[in-house]
Amino acid sequence: MSINVVEKPADKTLIKCAFCQGVGKDPFGLLSPLAACQVCGGKGAVTVREPAIECAFCKGTGVHRDQRLTCTVCGGKGMVTIKKPVEKCPHCDGEGVAPLDYLPCLICGGKGVVTVKKKE
Repeated sequence: MSINVVEKPADKTLIKCAFCQGVGKDPFGLLSPLAACQVCGGKGAVTVREPAIECAFCKGTGVHRDQRLTCTVCGGKGMVTIKKPVEKCPHCDGEGVAPLDYLPCLICGGKGVVTVKKKE
């Protein structure tokens, strides 16, 4: 599994909202077909702190697995902030899901990666 890290010179970057796919409307029309997206507030874009990677738990969709709710790991953004250096989580094998469960991995918090402590 390769880990694609998004980095910009600034501390934050603007990305397309994963939950509504940049449309700005509630993707499931639960409240109303005209309701604004609950993640981006109807803007179609959200900010994430750098460095960030795709959320392993929702696979970058922003939607909780098999449900019509925002992902509990990334908050619907599709990206999660990490602290480098990182490596694939040994408990969930980078999937972000606890083995034999549909909940976020307790070791990596659903991110699929864990921070590696620097040896001094």
